[in-house]
Amino acid sequence: MERFTLAPGAQISRVIRGGWQLAGGHGAVDAAAAIDDLIATADAGITTFDCADIYTGVEEIMGAFRAAYADRRGAEAAKAIRIHTKCVPDLARLGSLTKADIEAMIDAALKRLRTERIDLVQFHWWDYEAPGWLEAATWLADLKRAGKIDLLGGTNFDTERMVAMIEAGVPLATMQVQYSVLDRRPHHKMVAAAATHGVHLLCYGTVAGGFLSDRWLGVPEPAEPLENRSLTKYKLIIDDAGGWDAFQTLLADLREVADATHTDIATVASRAVLDWPQVAGVIVGARNAAHLARNLEVGALALTARQHAALEHAAEALNPIAGDVYTLERDRTGRHGAIMKYNLNQGAA
Repeated sequence: MERFTLAPGAQISRVIRGGWQLAGGHGAVDAAAAIDDLIATADAGITTFDCADIYTGVEEIMGAFRAAYADRRGAEAAKAIRIHTKCVPDLARLGSLTKADIEAMIDAALKRLRTERIDLVQFHWWDYEAPGWLEAATWLADLKRAGKIDLLGGTNFDTERMVAMIEAGVPLATMQVQYSVLDRRPHHKMVAAAATHGVHLLCYGTVAGGFLSDRWLGVPEPAEPLENRSLTKYKLIIDDAGGWDAFQTLLADLREVADATHTDIATVASRAVLDWPQVAGVIVGARNAAHLARNLEVGALALTARQHAALEHAAEALNPIAGDVYTLERDRTGRHGAIMKYNLNQGAA
């Protein structure tokens, strides 16, 4: 598994195991089985894990996993484990948050993760019109200086706000963004700004909730309602990118590269993103170890320059998704924003 150094002493696996599917929205979760699965994932070389305060119960599972890993593999082996979380104040509380509220949120995450310092906190703010996002970011920087946070990042901020935070003295190491051959919004402005300011991208949605996979090649367009909110979200992106026929052409192009490299569409789609400028890691979702072998292939796959050019051509044939990072999703009255859940912390601090 490839590694990437975000900062001295902060090395991540470039394939990152996402934790949102452990929140229960995709079915009941057996915590003990989940911990065993996370240990198997780390043993295989994927040693970096992503979660959030709004993924109900997942920080607790991650904290128990890290403790169990140290017990079973030893304290030295456990040093390789990196657990990233997010600080996501509820929409209903924006504009009234205090520094004490933000510190209480971090303290709660520290307790759930069973650690004295969080490896990476990724800050998200739902509505730029609500005052306080920049001030809240500086409060998180204060908590970093106090030793409660190792590295700071953002989640789904646009380029303008990312730069504003950096210019205000917030030491952003990463920005987590939706990025794929289907949705290349970070290409527009963020990649260049990230390079200028030394920010690296951690990317989710590289397989568009599972749509960028062999399962969907050559099948009719699915009817609504789709089976989960993730598919609903990425189907909207497919529609904006040109519709189902254009999407099928993209899948066929991905399949050609997959055939040549003896792998599958999802692996090629994630590897393509991993090779893009400023990308430090891709976040893969999995409820269990069933897809572990394929996830490891993402880190091992080598694409040729010709294959990258073919994938670039396939992506450019689609309609570009409008706006900067997360612009569409921030419109709560629009198609993309209307399906979001904005108050998952339920006011807890």
